[in-house]
Amino acid sequence: MEAILETKDLSIAFGGHVAVNAVSVKITEKKFTSIIGPNGAGKTTFFNLLSGQLAPTNGTIYFKGRDITKLSTTNRTRLGIGRSFQITNVFPNLTVHENVRLAVQSQANVRYQMLAHFNHYKQFKEKANELLKIVFLDDKADSLAVNLAHGEKRKLEIAMLLALETEILLLDEPTAGMSLEEVPAIIDVIKKIKDQGDRTIVLIEHKMDMILGMSDEVLVLYHGELIARGTPEEIIENETVQSAYLGGEYDEQLT
Repeated sequence: MEAILETKDLSIAFGGHVAVNAVSVKITEKKFTSIIGPNGAGKTTFFNLLSGQLAPTNGTIYFKGRDITKLSTTNRTRLGIGRSFQITNVFPNLTVHENVRLAVQSQANVRYQMLAHFNHYKQFKEKANELLKIVFLDDKADSLAVNLAHGEKRKLEIAMLLALETEILLLDEPTAGMSLEEVPAIIDVIKKIKDQGDRTIVLIEHKMDMILGMSDEVLVLYHGELIARGTPEEIIENETVQSAYLGGEYDEQLT
C-alpha cells in the first residue's frame, strides 16, 4: 500500500531547542503505526506538526501526495486528518448522543435550524447511533458527557473523530490518566477500529504491551530525531532503541 501521510525533513525549533529534527517518514495507508520514545523525545510536538497546531521551521508534510504544510488544522480535518489530545475535548453539557450527532452534522455541512422538525435530522441520529456502537457507548447515549468516567469520555472523543469521516486517526496517549480498570475498554475500541480496516491509525502511547500487540510498524523518536522504524519485533531487538530506553530517561523498559 502507498503512503497516505509523509514528512520530508520536518523540523521545528523553539529558540535554540530543536524539538523535531529533520524527520522524514511515510505512514502507510490503512495500517497501524505507533510512535514511541523517551519523555521529551518530540512525539507530541511531531503530532502537533502533522495536525497543524504548530507550523514547522523547516520541512514539508504531504497528505495523499498533496503539500499540506501551510494548511490550517480545520482544513486538515476536512481533508481527513483527525487528532485526539491527551486531555479530552467534548461538550460536557450535551448528551453523549448530541456530541456525536453534532459532529456528524458538521461533517455534512448542515447547520441547525430552530424551526426544522426533528425528523429532518433522522439520518444524523442514525449515524450517531452507529458510531456509539463502535465505541461501546450506545448504552450511554442519553447521559450528559460531564457525567461520563474519564475512559468513557475518551471513547466519546474517538466517536466524534470517526463522525468527521477522518481517514487518519492521530491518537495522542488515549489511555493517559486512566485507571488500570479503564484501559482495556479503550484498547478494545482501538482494536475494533483497526479490525474494520478502513482507517489509518497513528498512536502515541507509553503502554508498551499495547503498542507491540497492535502495531504494524513502530517509529522511534529520540531527542527529536527518528532513530529507528520497523515491525514491533525489529524494534525490540534494535540495540539503538534499547540504549535509548535503558539510558535512564524512560520509566518503562522496552520489553
